[in-house]
Amino acid sequence: MARTAACIALVAGLTLVAPAGAAPPTDLSALIGEAAPGFAQVIAPRAFVFPRDHGPHSEFRQEWWYLTGNLNDAAGERFGFELTFFRYALAPPAGVGAAASPAGSAWRTREIYLAHFAITDVAAQRFRYAQKLERGALRLAGAEAAPLRVWIDDWTLGAAGAAAPEVWKLAAAQDGYALELELHPLTPPVLNGAAGLSQKSDVPGSASYYYSIPRVAVRGRLVRQGSPVAVQGLAWLDREWGSGGLGPTQAGWDWFALQFDDGTALMFYALRDRDGRRDPHSAGTWVEASGATRALTDREVAVEVTDHWVSADAVRYPSAWRLRVPALALDVSVHPVLADQELRTSPRYFEGAVDVSGARAGRPLRGRGYVELVGYAPER
Repeated sequence: MARTAACIALVAGLTLVAPAGAAPPTDLSALIGEAAPGFAQVIAPRAFVFPRDHGPHSEFRQEWWYLTGNLNDAAGERFGFELTFFRYALAPPAGVGAAASPAGSAWRTREIYLAHFAITDVAAQRFRYAQKLERGALRLAGAEAAPLRVWIDDWTLGAAGAAAPEVWKLAAAQDGYALELELHPLTPPVLNGAAGLSQKSDVPGSASYYYSIPRVAVRGRLVRQGSPVAVQGLAWLDREWGSGGLGPTQAGWDWFALQFDDGTALMFYALRDRDGRRDPHSAGTWVEASGATRALTDREVAVEVTDHWVSADAVRYPSAWRLRVPALALDVSVHPVLADQELRTSPRYFEGAVDVSGARAGRPLRGRGYVELVGYAPER
């Protein structure tokens, strides 16, 4: 989805790491509708080339690598995980609408990187998360394309090796939990929107290039409180890049990534306007078990909130949903495996593992997935 806010909100206070003249914004509202002069813009469809497009696109202002998934151990214990990397440019790259940075400290950079790592431990009824923020200097953080590697310190995502670029590995650790996984895509990349161009509002450039790999087999180990556990499961990869923000009337979104037991998958993001209504630029993608895809418009997907969860400091989030897609004869209910899967980062948002049950064309359907809720907590 349009996760620009996660990059933007973390830029505040980082002016000192930027090149001269690059003053970062201090909140989300400063970037809504901003044209980002000097950066490439998402205006027209493009040809995607893989594996090259798994790597960074430095001519654009921001991009992210987003992995979420559900795991089980041999005894059937359930875990959810999120590992996300964001790249945000403080100034255009040299030669792209900007002069080269003057000589100076090796600590100076035009880019910052942010990552979030979260674990949902269902049996323990525990949700834990961590955040890292680093400048793209001195190889403290960065992104490379050949072979793919994205990293902040010892948190990494990348190709397992040059001989097998289609196999990826990830690693991240926080207090009490560490995760090491090998990732095997089960489907080719799926282009969302209009051939990969996802338009978020009527503002020119308020768009991203957006693809997903909706079914990624994963296996590896989770270290919980010092004890290693072998795990395996299914993950979802989202990739977006662009230089625009949300539209001037938009306040946030609800994003659903659902993987069904019959091999089908559904992605849908419901953009919310400031008056609480759903924005007509909301959209999604249906993926058949064969890999065939269907773009979904705002009008084709009905989302009904059926319950809420309220945090200890009175932030109210949706906490159960009914999704209906009449054109697909799809009618499912979505429920978080834990009520509290909120990352109290900046921005503050909910990203959690969910269970899905319902029917398609009268036949029972079950699945798992992830839901992301952004814009419910006030900006700090």
